[in-house]
Amino acid sequence: MLRAITPPALRAPFARYSHAMEVPAGARLVFCSGQLGIGPDETIPEGAEAQARLIFKAIEAILAEAGMGLADIVRINAYVTGREHMAGYMKARDAVVADPPPASTLMIVSGFTREAFKVEVEVVAAKA
Repeated sequence: MLRAITPPALRAPFARYSHAMEVPAGARLVFCSGQLGIGPDETIPEGAEAQARLIFKAIEAILAEAGMGLADIVRINAYVTGREHMAGYMKARDAVVADPPPASTLMIVSGFTREAFKVEVEVVAAKA
């Protein structure tokens, strides 16, 4: 059983995430490489939210191959190319993360492999 750790002695998280997630001994782990918002047909949606929705669909497919789902995510590392993309990313993320939400970090970076990309997301998932 995964356990969220959000001590009352700390300030509450800024958004929908937990300060930490505890993974029980013996759980299987999946480390997902950073995913970008590009479809199988090479299309890249314009907005950060649309890219993030596509990214989480890709992550869901990867986790399904391992017999897991989005509810098994314990850690998210996300990267956006500007503050203006944070809200769209967070809207897409919040629509798919489980309760309690995973631990999460969101960073602003200067760019990705193609200028059209606005968001990249990598996750760690665990299942007992």
